[in-house]
Amino acid sequence: MSVHPSGRAAVPATVSVFSSPGSWIESAALDQCHQVAALDGMAHVAAMPDLHPGKGAPIGAAMASTVLYPFLVGSDIGCGIAVFPIALRRAVPERLAARFPDLDRALDPQRDADDPAWSVLAGDVPAGHLDGLGTVGRGNHFVELARVGPVLAPEHADRIGLATGDLVLVVHSGSRGLGERILREHTERHGAGPAPDPDAYLARHDAAVRWGSLNRRLLAARVAYALGAEPTEPVVDQCHNLVEIRDGRYLHRKGAAPGDGRDVLVAGTRGTPSYLVAAHAGADANHSVAHGAGRKMSRADALRRGRAKHTVEELRRTPVGSLVVCGDRQLLFEEAPTAYKRIEQVIGDLVAHDLATPVTTTVPLVTYKTPDVGAGRRRSRR
Repeated sequence: MSVHPSGRAAVPATVSVFSSPGSWIESAALDQCHQVAALDGMAHVAAMPDLHPGKGAPIGAAMASTVLYPFLVGSDIGCGIAVFPIALRRAVPERLAARFPDLDRALDPQRDADDPAWSVLAGDVPAGHLDGLGTVGRGNHFVELARVGPVLAPEHADRIGLATGDLVLVVHSGSRGLGERILREHTERHGAGPAPDPDAYLARHDAAVRWGSLNRRLLAARVAYALGAEPTEPVVDQCHNLVEIRDGRYLHRKGAAPGDGRDVLVAGTRGTPSYLVAAHAGADANHSVAHGAGRKMSRADALRRGRAKHTVEELRRTPVGSLVVCGDRQLLFEEAPTAYKRIEQVIGDLVAHDLATPVTTTVPLVTYKTPDVGAGRRRSRR
């Protein structure tokens, strides 16, 4: 327990969990919330219904403190989800999956100077960071072609400009190596301690947030051009790994999206819909909402259980009929839909706690994870 300068024990931070008895919340994740609540300066921890354990800090939480802790944001500063309308004449998953570009191959200003995706770049690349630019990354990151489902809140759907049957690109990615470098340089000197110079950290952090948003635009533009469409502006682009100053405190979000009157895409899995919501979370939730379904299994458990139940080919075709482009077999099992919580439960909890209003769903057609090298070789032999 921290101690007040007067010598009295400091009042511990409050912890609120926005879930229901039917939600899957691991005790280890709750333990991490209370560990964070015991940090010096911490005022309030709000845990979302997609809460699950992370490396040293819970994922799916918003944490308000008078002290800035970089480890509560993590290494993928600026990670977020954006939604881009896309106009295609026909959306046949089998044909479109084969046309996705190699999003493991970074855009190089010299080698790829003529790539039309550069058209979305306005000004300089934040922090001058070119490593990994235009790449999706590993883990739960993805680029997905999806179809908009039934409209659940017409007034919000009209405001956003989406209708049932529209096609969209959903892009989940972050700052790649830039955020990792920022956290590593901090932890090498200060471990999990606070930022000794918050303004200096925030300057680098803000550049990584801008970089993540640019990267999502570049990814969407690369895919749009490859599919024969023109790139568009995102109708949603919310970061869920960041810290901001609010009400005189540092509000850390790790796997939690800003919920103060913004539109948020709460990601499901590659085999379930995602939900676009109009968020209206208040101070008790640290003005935040869930960012996705949240893991139910560790990667090791998902790999072990998945190999016992599924074949690789079974995982390439999802329960909703969509296709998964992924040349990494291990990643296919680690990111299987069964490794995640039920997205309907997460959305139901947000609604029950009056944090968000569902607007519509996006149903996957093609989910890109990594290039399918084997498919490329098969096509080249024809």
